[in-house]
Amino acid sequence: MNTIKCFTLAWSLTGNMNNGRQWHTASVLSNGRVLVTGGANYNGTLYNSLNSSELYDPSTGIWTTTGNMINARYAHAESVLSNEKVLVTGGIGNSILNSAELYDPSTGTWTTTSNMTDVRHSHTASVLSNGKVLIVGDALNSAELYDPPTGTWITTGNMNNAPYFHTASVLSDGKVLATGGQNNNGYLNSAELYDPATGIWTTTGNMNNSRHAHTASVLSNEKVLVTGESSNGYLNTAELYDPSTGTWTTTRNMNNARYIHTSSVLSNGTVLVTGGSSISGVLNSAELYDPSKDT
Repeated sequence: MNTIKCFTLAWSLTGNMNNGRQWHTASVLSNGRVLVTGGANYNGTLYNSLNSSELYDPSTGIWTTTGNMINARYAHAESVLSNEKVLVTGGIGNSILNSAELYDPSTGTWTTTSNMTDVRHSHTASVLSNGKVLIVGDALNSAELYDPPTGTWITTGNMNNAPYFHTASVLSDGKVLATGGQNNNGYLNSAELYDPATGIWTTTGNMNNSRHAHTASVLSNEKVLVTGESSNGYLNTAELYDPSTGTWTTTRNMNNARYIHTSSVLSNGTVLVTGGSSISGVLNSAELYDPSKDT
């Protein structure tokens, strides 16, 4: 006899953070806890950068403070390294930063590491298969690599475009796909690939829509799902990149137009899209995309 099990997806409240923050970062550590760093609060006139950090324990739903960062920052990037330390780079403090620092989960403390070559904010940081971290963006076409064993930075090939508010995704073949964003010339629909073996960027197929502050998710079928904001306003459109052909195809629209949202690939292969902003204001809505059904 075949049986059907029904599951209800629901949201429930959990413990509040110790500090309200936006433009912060969050990383899942190897022990399952979530490290949240920096960000800003807004007093109605100015963004005030934060140096505070805290840890969320999923088993208790409780947040605890941990060591403060050396530099207050928001719009920064955060990466969990293969040695389990967390690398934080750039962002905005009293000015745009090129500083970098490391968090050690075993001690809860921060130490400085070498500065990036360029100041950056709203950039991306991608951990490559060789353990190095690729940094790109902030209206710059320059790219640089951080080597965790030596704590040093080296420049690598320049991008074809100089984006910020773009996305960067590590594909199954080890290449990095950068999509969209904006620069001094406006919003971008371009996409390009970085090859760690050569340090060279090559263009690939353009997206169907120019996008910034969007999301990109690598699916279990190796395609990349891009959702949200476009140069034409708040959009609910989504599209898929096929690495085997270098082309984009449209897929089903989201239920809500949104940007500055998040997208997370769940263990069952579906993509959870949450929050963001739309023409009606800040959103608390969430929706799921099922690649197997294209819905």
